[in-house]
Amino acid sequence: MEVRNNYKECLTNLACSIRKYFGLEYKHNTLDYIDKILEEKQPKNVVVILYDGMGSRILDRVLPKDSFFNANRYKEITTVFPATTTAATTSIRTGLNPVEHGWLGWNVYLKPFDKIVTLFRNTEKETEEIVQDYIDHGKDYLVTNSVVSDINDAGKYKAYEHFPFGENPYVGLDDMLSRVEKECKEDGKKYIYAYDPEPDHTMHENGADSAVVKELIEERNKKTQELCDKLEDTVIIVVADHGHLLVDRVQLTNYPEITSLLERNTSLEPRATSFKIIPGKEKEFVEKFNKEFGEDFKLYTKEEIIESKLFGDGEENPIYRDALGDYLAIAYGTRALLMPGDEDLISMHAGYADDEIYVPLIVVEK
Repeated sequence: MEVRNNYKECLTNLACSIRKYFGLEYKHNTLDYIDKILEEKQPKNVVVILYDGMGSRILDRVLPKDSFFNANRYKEITTVFPATTTAATTSIRTGLNPVEHGWLGWNVYLKPFDKIVTLFRNTEKETEEIVQDYIDHGKDYLVTNSVVSDINDAGKYKAYEHFPFGENPYVGLDDMLSRVEKECKEDGKKYIYAYDPEPDHTMHENGADSAVVKELIEERNKKTQELCDKLEDTVIIVVADHGHLLVDRVQLTNYPEITSLLERNTSLEPRATSFKIIPGKEKEFVEKFNKEFGEDFKLYTKEEIIESKLFGDGEENPIYRDALGDYLAIAYGTRALLMPGDEDLISMHAGYADDEIYVPLIVVEK
């Protein structure tokens, strides 16, 4: 099968370059051009700002070529598979591929608990009930340590990360950027990672090319430039976890000839959908699925997925193989497959369209 993600030049490899600069072990190749910048400049601060959903193709359409983001775009790279926040942000936070860290999608089947879990919400996909076993024991299976925690544990340098949720959340873009500015002015070599849920949140509701999204991106372009103008002895890297695509939502429950063949609910993503089939019904499922959706999706067996290293190379996470189910349908067209528990959003990601998989690598040296 075709693997469009470049696992020699993706978010994982950027994280490995940062791990290398701060003296940590890393499991994948680094980005030599990022290594060169860091080695030559030896900056006191390395800052990574991730704007969720701000893929490079939307920047091409929304911002002029001489805008701050586009003028400082070093190049375009790919995200990991699938092109979704759960998998991609964990890769940039850890330096591991999805096959290793186990955060494979928004909804993941976890065999130890025999449930499909919405990982970021600690809930079961269809019922939305809290999965206490996952809260108590999820760390036994999924990787939770990060570049930031590893730097701080090593004790030689400092590291910070910022989110609009969890402990000490920031409130709004200005607060996030002001925290970054303050920390950059502190003494000592340090790494700072800041995550912004926009423009992704608004894209889901309004579409990537909507006027309100354009305003959000223009605001981030302007305020990130203002931040960079205030900094010294710093390398700032701006990236996204994935892009976005307007989709045609399909309710799979309207196709009982297909859903009647499923052993459980679908998992992973509406545009990268895992199916577990009732034993003995595999051939029938393939025939009926391809008849209805073959123009928009390519269907792969679990064995083909494993052999292709679609989720990257590395030591397999213990939940990986069971989470794949029997078949994985990857979207190349515009359709998205919804089952109970999936969010009905007009714009999505996780498929294999260019708008989804390509992200900007913006580098600013101060």
